[in-house]
Amino acid sequence: MLSERTELTGLFLEKPESVVAITGIKTLLKLQIVGIKKQPSLKTRCVCVFFNTGKDVTFVVKVDSTNLTRKPTMKWLKGKWMDLGSKAGKHIQLKESYDRNTKIYTYEMKIVKVVPGDAGGYRCEVSAKDKCDSCTFEITGQADILSTFKRAGAGEDEGELDFSALLKAKPEPELEIDVWELLKNAHPSEYEKIAFQYGITDLRGMLKRLKKMKAVEPKISEAFLRRLESAYSVNKGKKIVLSVEVTDPNAEIKWLKNGQEIKPSAKYIMESDGNIRTLTINKCSLADDAAYECVVGTDKCFTEVFVKEPPITITKLLDDYQVVVGERVEFEIEVSEEGAHVIWMFEDQELSRDDKSSKYRFKKDGKRHCLIIQEATTEDSGMYFVYTNGGQSKGELIVEEKELEVLQSIADLTVKSSEQAMFKCEVSDEKVTGKWFKDGKEVQASKRIKISHIGRFHRLTIDDVKPEDAGDYTFIPDGYAISLSAKLNFLDPPKIHLDVAGNLVSQNTIIVVAGNKLRLDVEITGEPAPTVCWMKGDKPVTDAEGRVRVENRKDLSSLVIEGAEREDEGNYTITVTNPAGEDKANLFIKIVDVPDPPENVKCTGVGEDCATIIWEPPKFDGGAPLKGYLMERKKKGSSRWTKLNFDAYENTTYEAKRMIEGILYEIRVFAVNGIGISAPSLNSKPFMPIAPTSEPTKLIVDDVTDTTCSLKWLAPERIGAGGLDGYIIEFCKEGETEWHPANTDLIERQSYVVRNLPTGEKMDFRVVAVNMAGRSPPALLGQPVTVREIMALESTKYIKKVGEKINLVIPFQGKPRPVATWLKDGQPVDEKKVGIRNSNIDSILFIRSAEREHSGKYTLSLKIENMEDSANIDIRIVDKPGPPTQVHVTDVWGFNAALDKQSPYKEKDMTCAPKFTAPLVDRSVTIGYSTAISCAVRGFPKPKIIWMKNKMIIDDNPKFLMQNNQGVLTLNIRKPSTFDSGKYSCKAVNELGEDEVECKLEIRGNIQFIVLNAVLQ
Repeated sequence: MLSERTELTGLFLEKPESVVAITGIKTLLKLQIVGIKKQPSLKTRCVCVFFNTGKDVTFVVKVDSTNLTRKPTMKWLKGKWMDLGSKAGKHIQLKESYDRNTKIYTYEMKIVKVVPGDAGGYRCEVSAKDKCDSCTFEITGQADILSTFKRAGAGEDEGELDFSALLKAKPEPELEIDVWELLKNAHPSEYEKIAFQYGITDLRGMLKRLKKMKAVEPKISEAFLRRLESAYSVNKGKKIVLSVEVTDPNAEIKWLKNGQEIKPSAKYIMESDGNIRTLTINKCSLADDAAYECVVGTDKCFTEVFVKEPPITITKLLDDYQVVVGERVEFEIEVSEEGAHVIWMFEDQELSRDDKSSKYRFKKDGKRHCLIIQEATTEDSGMYFVYTNGGQSKGELIVEEKELEVLQSIADLTVKSSEQAMFKCEVSDEKVTGKWFKDGKEVQASKRIKISHIGRFHRLTIDDVKPEDAGDYTFIPDGYAISLSAKLNFLDPPKIHLDVAGNLVSQNTIIVVAGNKLRLDVEITGEPAPTVCWMKGDKPVTDAEGRVRVENRKDLSSLVIEGAEREDEGNYTITVTNPAGEDKANLFIKIVDVPDPPENVKCTGVGEDCATIIWEPPKFDGGAPLKGYLMERKKKGSSRWTKLNFDAYENTTYEAKRMIEGILYEIRVFAVNGIGISAPSLNSKPFMPIAPTSEPTKLIVDDVTDTTCSLKWLAPERIGAGGLDGYIIEFCKEGETEWHPANTDLIERQSYVVRNLPTGEKMDFRVVAVNMAGRSPPALLGQPVTVREIMALESTKYIKKVGEKINLVIPFQGKPRPVATWLKDGQPVDEKKVGIRNSNIDSILFIRSAEREHSGKYTLSLKIENMEDSANIDIRIVDKPGPPTQVHVTDVWGFNAALDKQSPYKEKDMTCAPKFTAPLVDRSVTIGYSTAISCAVRGFPKPKIIWMKNKMIIDDNPKFLMQNNQGVLTLNIRKPSTFDSGKYSCKAVNELGEDEVECKLEIRGNIQFIVLNAVLQ
């Protein structure tokens, strides 16, 4: 239901009359406002409308502006102060129009598809300057009882439910009945019957709605003829009069505010005039915004007073500011009232006065309000807003990076001889320093030239000006990309001003490309106008037409050369004269061209895919320095040239790469200078790239005696088109640099025995492959080899006599350096009895004089981080046998006796089954990189070694190389692929038993392994 009431302000033409109308689907509420006594007034009619939820409702207000000086302002409010103008959109639509003939403004508010949430109290306020009026209305949703409470499933076209058949009543046409009126007038005992008769099944909901309707039924009052209106509105500081009309003129009444009785005072004035009782509230404040009651006996009437603050308007709006970083910014406004509350915002963020760390300061002085930013930054750029309850303003702040501002630039000066010249400029920052330049060169202070800097002013003072002081002067502030320039003109003698920018390579040389046009404009000053004379060498240039000519105009003389030729090169002189003196300028005009081609291009050396090319520079460089050379190559017989470089190459020796071995090539060279590229040189003689092989692979020591060393290796991985002619084996002593060949003729086999070596020396060996292109890089052993008989690792028994010297040298390999430890019978060796010396490549055990107590099992243990290997040696010190012990006669017969005795000692049994002392370790290597897996075994007799992959025996596959060095077993795998991944195992077998170890090889990462050699001496 929609209901509307106007405030009692004395501005209405007539009071609202209640009218009830059923409109159906769409509801239109019209409020007319006309101007009376220069006050905007609402002429209203109260309308009670029933409508269905989900339909549209429209409110129309008309304002007569005949007596108004300005356009009225209309506000639609919900509740006390919710402005619906900010909610306008799809659901709430606001519209206004104006009729120029009747001078009536029409305002509409349309609520589209009303929902229960739209229920509540509403107000519309109209104001024009200091005149205002308002009215209130409510929206209460009330649906049709039959559609609300009838059975589910009944459609709109089915009409009312007819239970006449059930009641056995005669079907008679009935008039349309207001069911709510029927229920309100019926006794409660009749409710169920009425609901059943009209098809209402939700009896409980119906009773709740009926109870609510009865609760809001207006109570008929006998004490009041006219009650208080439902609400009043008054501006802050104004007065308001509440008036009622009572039945009894002698009746006593009480006025209450929020339930408390009001006592008469200067603020609250209570008056009685016949049946009229009034309460006047003077100078209303926000505290007077309350609920008021008028009590007559036991009867009461109620109202609510709304006190509105007068809108605070902004009389002086915000200005826009554009400042530089560090400057102070002060936004300022003025409002219509002192003490007004304002809100400052930056973009969409409110600026708080409570934030102590804020950069913003707020200042209030009467009607003046200020927002201050002490030192602005670029982050402060943006829109700033200020709001009051009656207006708003905005201003934009642009903060730019601080730039140096030139407050006063230097000016051109014209002085005579011996006068003073002073250049002066002023910049915005007094801390800025700078430099003065004359014709591009820095000016240095002297007795005659003074440079000063005072505050923001910079001065250059020249006393006793001389002709050489004339020129262009420039001041450049330090740290800024700006310059201030001016010219110092000297009056007396004539002056030549050459401007050859772009052509001048030195103070008096001009470069001209052959075939180009030269126009040399020379500015001439002097009073009176000087006479000009051009000379080339000793000959004057006087022609005004032709290929080489002179053109003269006021203050300008030009030397023109069309299509420059080599004979135009030479010294030129321009002379200007007038009665005050003479000036002369000497120029050298140089004609430049592209250089001649390089000469004598030839190949001096070749490689597998490269060649070394040399050439001679061109005889004539074109008159400009050479920047370098460009090279091209082609296959012999082909016409297609390929560029070898794109940037100029400065040297005359070049290594051409990425050629195909065995193919004939030719090369040509171009010279490059600043003018261009020369013609190509003559082609070089054909040459063929060819290279030595790569180094031999897998160089190992196969055997060592006291005077020989047997070496084995594999062929180079890359042989190339040059083939392989043979090998050279070389050796040298450790620490020396001179290598000695072991063979005079090339050998083709891949093994060799180096003979006549000094016993006990440590020797280095290397093997070189040779073909028609020369020697390959050498293949080297990892460490020197000691020329001494090597005992097999299985020969672990070492026998010496008492008193003899023992010297065991155990070489080993490993990176980083292994930690070597000697044990005897499982305990650390007593270094007081046995000498130990460890180096990077071997460990020595030394006993000067052997004793029986030196006998035992010696173990050398090598350890690198978590990897370990060991070698065992049984040392036995023997002597002549001692006398038998425990001799006794076991039997006697005749002349014979049987004796029993104990031997002095017992021979130790050295035989044992195979046992791996170092297992195989899982590996992960990169595809294509050769690797090896290693383990160590001991056993006597010497065991047979079997290598297997995935339990399959590895035969003579050239991809695998199996080695047994003193019990250290190594399986080398050349350039493994993913197919070489798997489980590898090594089995050792002799007549006493067997042992086996295995590991997993994954082709992905790097492998490190250690190979330990044990050599007994």
